[in-house]
Amino acid sequence: MRAIAVEEVLESEGLDLNGVATHAAGPEGSLLLTPEMLLTEPSGNLFGLSQDVGMGWEARRLGGPEVLILSTQGGMRAEDGTPIALGFHTGHWEVGLLVAEAARALKAMEALPFAGAVTDPCDGRTQGTTGMLDSLPYRNDAAIVLRRLMRSLPTRAGVLGVATCDKGLPAMLMALASSGPLPSVLIPGGVTLLPENGEDAGRVQTIGARFAQGQISLEYAAEMGCKACASPGGGCQFLGTAATSQVVAEALGLALPHTALAPSGQPIWLDAARRSAAALLRLRQMSVGTRDILTDGAFENAMVVYAAFGGSTNLLLHVPAIAHAAGRKRPSVADWMRVNREVPRIVDALPNGPRGFATVQVFLAGGVPEVMLHLRRAGLLDTTAMTAAGVTVGACLDWWEQSERRRKLKENLRERDGIDADEVILSPDRARERGLTSTVCFPVGNVAPEGSVVKSTAIDPELIGEDGVFLHRGPARVFTAETDAIAAINAGAISAGDVMVLVCCGPRGAGMQEIYQITAALKALPHCRHVALLTDGRFSGVSTGACVGHISPEALAGGPVGKIVDGDVIEIRIDRKQMSASVHLVGEKGNIFGAEDGTRRVALRASRGDLQAHPELPDDTKLWAALVEASGGIWGGCVYDVERIEEKLRGGQR
Repeated sequence: MRAIAVEEVLESEGLDLNGVATHAAGPEGSLLLTPEMLLTEPSGNLFGLSQDVGMGWEARRLGGPEVLILSTQGGMRAEDGTPIALGFHTGHWEVGLLVAEAARALKAMEALPFAGAVTDPCDGRTQGTTGMLDSLPYRNDAAIVLRRLMRSLPTRAGVLGVATCDKGLPAMLMALASSGPLPSVLIPGGVTLLPENGEDAGRVQTIGARFAQGQISLEYAAEMGCKACASPGGGCQFLGTAATSQVVAEALGLALPHTALAPSGQPIWLDAARRSAAALLRLRQMSVGTRDILTDGAFENAMVVYAAFGGSTNLLLHVPAIAHAAGRKRPSVADWMRVNREVPRIVDALPNGPRGFATVQVFLAGGVPEVMLHLRRAGLLDTTAMTAAGVTVGACLDWWEQSERRRKLKENLRERDGIDADEVILSPDRARERGLTSTVCFPVGNVAPEGSVVKSTAIDPELIGEDGVFLHRGPARVFTAETDAIAAINAGAISAGDVMVLVCCGPRGAGMQEIYQITAALKALPHCRHVALLTDGRFSGVSTGACVGHISPEALAGGPVGKIVDGDVIEIRIDRKQMSASVHLVGEKGNIFGAEDGTRRVALRASRGDLQAHPELPDDTKLWAALVEASGGIWGGCVYDVERIEEKLRGGQR
């Protein structure tokens, strides 16, 4: 970069200073006002019309219903799509195209579109950095701002939400859920395409760990890192939080059938925006509000579809938050356990396997409606629940089953990639034959008395006994900082049989940071499948292995996980058939005394003396942690329950 002179900063040569205007002609025409409007409308509504024409809208077209389009747009693109200013991630890069498409459709239907944006961060970009300390708390902030923007257009007839990724999409769903009697529709931002010759966006995030282990060359890492995001927009190619949130949005009925996981930038993706605009106006004509869609049955359907897909464990935080925003009962751990015991996993997607197809291939295989067809046949769905299409789940599935769209997309998948759609989305019987098991278990025990979660599908099948049980017993290796844990892995200091215990990662410690950097590095170890991980933090949806997270209470809240020391013997037992699991302290330095004695011993211990919050934890995140702890904690969805917060504040004042 050349040196920049101060003169260039203070002045621009040749600028016409005499041409600076103070007046303009103003818009042509006149507002379509009536005496009643002038006498009864709030001044804000009237001045809003002045601003509408001032921004260029024709005065004669101001009578249509006003529809707000909110998005997570980030970055700035030229008309040819090239970057002017980059966004944080591909997931919000192209969504402005969906906003424009929906707006044009609304305008053609004589509605008045408005647009606003609240962009979002990328968990992939902030892995292993202090940016992760803001990741989960950001979701609540964004939901608040989105709701404030909605209320700041008091004349809105409905809201379209456009979002794609890990925090922006759950935040958007939380905001839309608050719409009550007004209609709202979610337009998913879709997924990015696979590289023709390269690695997917999940695997490419391990290049540092694999290089440290001598598994790949510098040249290979550079080339694969360049190719991974093969198209400029959309969420990652695996069933992480972004993709799972899209699936859940459709299962809730807030997104139109077969819009989740569409390939970003493609005509079929843009078409969803046009149809979603029409759907919103149709819901308005039918007087169907968001509260008519987000029923208890809709949330049950969302949990059922989540289990059938085998999605990211982060949705255990987001679905209760959406329910809370909708004024519905928040799903409990018992609800998740029940659903995951009843519902078979029938989707073979990255990272779960066994073959691991990409999200765009799941879309071509039929996506959410294809999965719901199998679930309907099994009697696991509430088919009377209303959807954004203005008809019930059952009616949508009747359409899908006979649709040309379904048939042609499956043919496309076979012709383009040589993949049989029935190998991607399986019948329950076929899924059982292939060894697919339910998604998540919730280990409890003397290390996690309030619960934890493990993605049991991500454990190496070769470690599962004939009885369907995974059993790991090994010495604890305790770390109070992610940097120390990753250094130990890269240095080869983690041995087969170890149980890594990473604490101070919960809400109080680090904003409940996501530690995919750790699970990705473990995956690069030759003996990775023989190492287990316990943490009070959370995982990425692409994480694999025997990783137990969300351990509660967290270490800094006095949880037993914060009392574990090096050499303690930890036993993890996961029954994938019964969907039950436990995590216990059972010994010390090779002396085995069992879980019952371990419970007594851990109760007598004090917390470790080296526990501390991340030294750069922002005050904003500390405030968030205090508020969510008062509101039901992580199992309550990390929400702000105003009544419970006020009650605790009043108690403190007394």
